Amino acid sequence: MSRIGKKPILIPKEVNVKIDLRKVVVSGPKGELEIMVPRNVKLEQKDDKLFVTRFSEEKKVKALHGTIRQLIANAIAGVVKEWERDLEVVGTGYRAAMDQEKLILSVGFSHQVEIQPPAGIKIILDGQNKIKIAGVDKALVGREAAKIKSVRPPDAYKGKGIRYAGEVIKLKPGKAAKGGAAGVGK
Repeated sequence: MSRIGKKPILIPKEVNVKIDLRKVVVSGPKGELEIMVPRNVKLEQKDDKLFVTRFSEEKKVKALHGTIRQLIANAIAGVVKEWERDLEVVGTGYRAAMDQEKLILSVGFSHQVEIQPPAGIKIILDGQNKIKIAGVDKALVGREAAKIKSVRPPDAYKGKGIRYAGEVIKLKPGKAAKGGAAGVGK
């Protein structure tokens, strides 16, 4: 049995979990999420715990067992305290700004890049170079952070671009590190 899948999920007092046939609706102080449950996985709620079990020992069902349990646990955690992802804008002249809900990035292009966050995602700026993405859905927060980072990923030579907070970029040595001028010694 899956080690993750057999762990019960604790349901906090402020969270309401409603189990329909193939759908779990988790609602709390920060929002509401729906998770679809496959046919071979069964959910049982006893008091303040939710148990996830599987009907068969097929490889595909075993793989889904722990995944579904963790998706529900992440949903419960998200409706209590939102998931957050921090980004940093690094580079001379690179900055971020907000125009109502839109994020406007000036990252070395001839134009500014505007990003409209999807429903359920909040973008918060801390200064001109720190971006915080927050929301109840962990996958959506991560996807939006990756989308913003992909506008200008960190450059391999100078490290300029958008990166996750705390991410270490291994810089490549430039031309000067090779030793000697081009064409010398022919």
